[in-house]
Amino acid sequence: MTWVDTAIIVVKTVILLLGGGITYIAYKAYRRTRTPSLRVLGVGFGIITLGALLAGIANQVLSVSLEMGVLINSLLVAVGFAVVLYSLYLERG
Repeated sequence: MTWVDTAIIVVKTVILLLGGGITYIAYKAYRRTRTPSLRVLGVGFGIITLGALLAGIANQVLSVSLEMGVLINSLLVAVGFAVVLYSLYLERG
């Protein structure tokens, strides 16, 4: 294992913890307020977090190339940000 592999594992773990925390807090806020935009916001951050997790698993466990891992992560981050943007639009409407 190279230092890059170790760095990827550390960074992906931090992203998983932070993204999971944001998703959990958004879900708790939704349950308290029943505001649909908070539910969608939580889903968006959940997708972004899932992207980091899947890319890390694909690269480290399944021996998928780093480029494919970055592509998987980028696709899910783009979808997650689109969902977050939609949640902000819901709040406006």
